[in-house]
Amino acid sequence: QVQLVESGGGLVQAGGSLRLSCAASGGIFSTATMAWYRQAPGKQRELVARITGGVLIDYADAVKGRFTISRDNARNTVYLQMNSLKPEDTAVYYCNANRPASPFGRGYDYWGQGTQVTVSS
Repeated sequence: QVQLVESGGGLVQAGGSLRLSCAASGGIFSTATMAWYRQAPGKQRELVARITGGVLIDYADAVKGRFTISRDNARNTVYLQMNSLKPEDTAVYYCNANRPASPFGRGYDYWGQGTQVTVSS
């Protein structure tokens, strides 16, 4: 069955770093667009970063220059390296796997359960 499991969240002081991991199962990883989203209390979920199956990458303006998304297809894992963390980065971070339907296969849109990142001042 398809499953996305995030890990690596925790408490870190401002200026510190964390690396989030998302392990995917179910044979969906290599052709999916993988993305990290986050949701802070009282706010809407927002896109943080995404990486396509062809490893094209884009980032939210708020994290450019600080966060790096990468993927290891052999391990079916996507990472989010977060450096120079700020208190406003505090949120639950969610992994997402998306692939549009096409003549070559069924589309999908899967989400992990989230991992908490808390940045203290």
